[in-house]
Formats: sequence, C-alpha cells, structure tokens
Amino acid sequence: MGIARFSTPAVKKPLNKQTPKRVLQTFRPYRTELCVVFVAVLISVTLGLFSPWFLKTIINDGIIGRHYEIIAKYTLYTLLATIGGTVFGLGYSYLSIHVGQQIMRDLRNQLYAHLQAMSLRFFTGTRTGEIQSRLANDVGGIQSVVSDTAANILNNVTTVLSTLVAMIIMDWRLTLLSVGILPAFAFFAMKVGSFARGVRSKSQSQLADLNSTMQETLSVSGILLTKISGRRVLSQQKFERENQALTTTQIQQAMIMRYFFNLIGLTFSITPVLVYWLAGYLIIKDGDMHLSLGVIVAFTALQSRLFFPLTNLLNIQVDVMSSFALFDRIFEYLDMPQEIVDSATAVVMDPGEVNGSVQFDNVVFRYDAEQTEPTLDMISFEAKPGQLIALVGSSGAGKTTLTYLIPRLYDVDSGSVKIDGRDVREIQLESLGKIIGVVTQETYLVHDTIKANLLYGRPEATDDEVVAAAKAAAIHDHIASLPEAYETIVGERGYKLSGGEKQRIAIARAILKDPRILILDEATSSLDTTSERLIQSALEPLMKGRTTFAIAHRLSTILSADLILVMQHGKIVERGTHDQLLTTDGVYRELYEAQFKNGE
Repeated sequence: MGIARFSTPAVKKPLNKQTPKRVLQTFRPYRTELCVVFVAVLISVTLGLFSPWFLKTIINDGIIGRHYEIIAKYTLYTLLATIGGTVFGLGYSYLSIHVGQQIMRDLRNQLYAHLQAMSLRFFTGTRTGEIQSRLANDVGGIQSVVSDTAANILNNVTTVLSTLVAMIIMDWRLTLLSVGILPAFAFFAMKVGSFARGVRSKSQSQLADLNSTMQETLSVSGILLTKISGRRVLSQQKFERENQALTTTQIQQAMIMRYFFNLIGLTFSITPVLVYWLAGYLIIKDGDMHLSLGVIVAFTALQSRLFFPLTNLLNIQVDVMSSFALFDRIFEYLDMPQEIVDSATAVVMDPGEVNGSVQFDNVVFRYDAEQTEPTLDMISFEAKPGQLIALVGSSGAGKTTLTYLIPRLYDVDSGSVKIDGRDVREIQLESLGKIIGVVTQETYLVHDTIKANLLYGRPEATDDEVVAAAKAAAIHDHIASLPEAYETIVGERGYKLSGGEKQRIAIARAILKDPRILILDEATSSLDTTSERLIQSALEPLMKGRTTFAIAHRLSTILSADLILVMQHGKIVERGTHDQLLTTDGVYRELYEAQFKNGE
C-alpha cells in the first residue's frame, strides 16, 4: 500500500511572509502583561538616563567647582536612580520571562492537540523522532526569543531613542560621529540574520534525523532488532554520520555569531576613541568652550548606553531571523490538515443506548490516492447487534483495514459505514471512541502499572471492576502472584511481560471498557492453547448483546461466528456461516482443510 510521507527534507526555504504576523499573534493573549512590561521599561530607561546628567554636574560643578555638597547630593541621586532602574529592570525581566514561558506552553499544547487529532495515515508516514523533535526541540529552540525578545526590543529601542536625544542635546557633532556607521551595521546584520536562519533550519532538521535514529535504535524493540540482526556496527556508523553532520552545522552556526559580534565589539571599542579625538580637535583647534570635561565624560557614558542596546538589537535581529526557521517548522505542523475531524452536525451517542448494528454500504478505500487498485473495493454487509462477524483471508487482504473504518481511524473514499443507521462521519469522535473497543494483534502497553494500563480505557472504574475484568481475561491469578500485584510496572511497551500476558491485559482492558462494538484483531494470537480456550470462554458472555468483529487466521476461534466474511485483494469473495461455507468448494474450505487436515 502507498503511504504518504510527511517528514520534511532538510532544505533551506524562503521565509514565509505570514510567519512574523503569526508570531506576533502568539503574544496577543498577554497584552495586559506586556503593557505592564512597557511601563516598567520606560521607568527603568528614564531612571538610567539620569546618571550621565548627574555625572556631568558632579564633574563640572562639584569636582572642578570644588563644591563637596554638590558631589554628595548628586552621588546620592545617581545611586538612587541606578538602584531604581535595576529594580524595575528585574521586574520587567520576570514578567517577560513569564509571558515567554506561557507562550511556549501554549505552542506545545496547540501542537500536541493538533498531532493528537491527526489521522493514522500521518503517523504511519512520519518518523516518531521527527514528531518528537518538532514538539520538544523546535519549541524549546524559541525559548530565548519568546522569553526575552519583546522586553529586550522595547527596552533597547527606548534606550537608544532616549539616549540619542540626550546625546544630541549635549553635542550634535559628537552624536553624528557616533551613529554615522550604524546603517552599515544594520544592513550587515540583516544579511547575517538571513544566513543564520538557513543554518539554524538545517541544524534542527539534522537534529530531528538524529532523534529519529536514537528513537528507532534505542527503544526496546529497536535494540532487540539491532542485537539479533547483528546490526550494531551499522547502527553505530549511521549514528556517527548523522552526529558529525549535526556537529559541523552547529559549529558553523556558532562561528557565524562569534565573528559577527567580535566585529561589532571591535567597532564599538574604536568609536569612543574617535569621540575623544573630535572633542580634542574642537577644543584645541576651534576653541570650542561648550565642550567641558563634564560634557565629554557624560557623553561617553551616554555613548556606552547607546552601543550596548544597539548591539543587543543587532543580536536580537539575528536571533529573531534564525528563530523564524523554528516558527516555520512549528506552524508547518500546525497547518497540516486534519483528515479525521468532527463535522459541524456531529452528534453524541450514549453508549448505553447504542444497539451496535454496523452496516457497510459499497465502501471503497485507498491508503494513497495514487493507488491503481483500491485497498477495499465495494464492501457491503450488515452486522446485527449481538452477532459475531469473522474476517478471514490471507495477509494483506484488507481485514484490519476494514475494521479501522468503524472507529474512523481512516475515512472511506466512497460509500459509508454506519452504526445504528447513522454514518460514523456524523458521530462525534469522542463518542465513537467510547462505543468501540479494539484489541489489536500488536499489544501496546504504556510504561506504567498494570492497573494504570487496565484503567486506560475507563479511568473511573472501581478496583472490583478492574479485578473482575482481569479474571474474565484469565490474567488475575498471574497479576496477584507478582510482588506488587496490580501496581507492578510493566516496563517500556510492556517488555517485562510475556506476549500472552500482554495480550490478556489488553483483552481485560477491553472487557473493562465494556464497549458496544468489539474488534478483536488476532486477539489470541500470542496465547497458548490453554490460555486461548480460557479467554474464548470469557469472551463468549462478553460478546452477548454487542457486535463483535474477529479477525483470525486460526479458524478454530471463529467456528461459531454468525457471519464469516472471506476476503481476497480487498474484496469479499465469500460469506456465510462455517457450515454453509464448508459446503462450497471455495477459499474458506481450502483454508479449513489446510489447517485441520492433520487433526489440529
């Protein structure tokens, strides 16, 4: 079958023009906090401006004028202004970090909720490591931007503008010299930011590849496959190649910033020297009496207040441009269409009022629109409440796919699947999940206690109900024999338990859920004959009053089915009861004779 691939290639993409606007929208819910930050920044910057002016007075009127009272008074003013500016600076820093962390929380929640609603098609076509990288690394990579950028931009812009005004008031000629080189640096910063964005995007893509490799090879299943296949050296070589590629890119990313800011630091160190030269020229050559010692010292103090915010603004510009690559990756996932969603008219069905009839009307389904032959072709049948419907046929015939259409893991291309006469596409997904219970061939248990795994489908169940379900699935005695009984941790994917034990826990979980429609996909495939018979006897009363779909290669488990559907190449080629199908010289009879000819 053809599966759509959702992973993103590591290529540099042009900046999406909507990204900056969408980034700003993430701040919208926190307008009040940002207004408080704005006020705190203004107060902090204003208090910071007082110090150079006070310094000018201390030098000209206090030290040169030899007035100690002026020195003492303005020194106190300077201390108070500095302390006040620091306090308000800490205040707005806390608020901006708080807002940034809230935004990151919102993005993680939105991304996780969106991924939860994606169809099964998406997850079969996307590496788990890629998904985890988007959710963890990409969102984590924008932390400094969303936590600090808003406040820093506001603080630095306010500081630069107010400082420029103060510098012009002191001396416009020195100011012109100080800021004359800034346009060239602004242009250079834009170019560096654009290049850094591409490098950062490449770095995140390579990190996603590395995470995927680790997830695939260091999980329990992955390490088991590696060891039994003798692939340890090849896995190590693949990891080292991807790790080296990531290392090279990250070195490149770090050195871009290092070269850039060393050049800025060099320029900002030279500029004060040029100011002293111009001031000396104006005083000595032109006899300018306005440029006193206090003015020159105060001006260089203001100049330092100008250069550091400008450096930060250039730094922020580069960070923001490179972080847009991460925002693009996050928005790319958030913009992925969700194939399986509730319709505007979707209804809630009460599980207690559902009869459980299931009807397939001329269902056609393809995994990939480009498939020549459909995976399911014109499937029609009706399952009445309380009936056991068995699906048999060779692997790849479409049995599991057929059952996946009932809980809307996929949607039909044409035709319809109905429960109690209502199209499943008109039933709320949450409601549909409560109506249907599924036990798959590959049992999945979360890394938690046995009890937590049993309660997964019905969290409100009592302890007595949990035990009753475990007894019905013939697993209670084994659980009770464990040192921690139902509080035993099952391990990653349940690897502390045998295949049969995991399967029985999955069956107990379905029994506890008490669904109106039950799907058993090779539910007893991992069990020995004795356990299989125990569970078969336990499932018989469970199946009464509910519709059950059983997929089985072992025909002994479905001999009493009300309806057996024999499938080949996505079509139903035979249907009927066991006795009816044996009377025909068809596929079912061949399967039966092949399994029972030796008296199995």
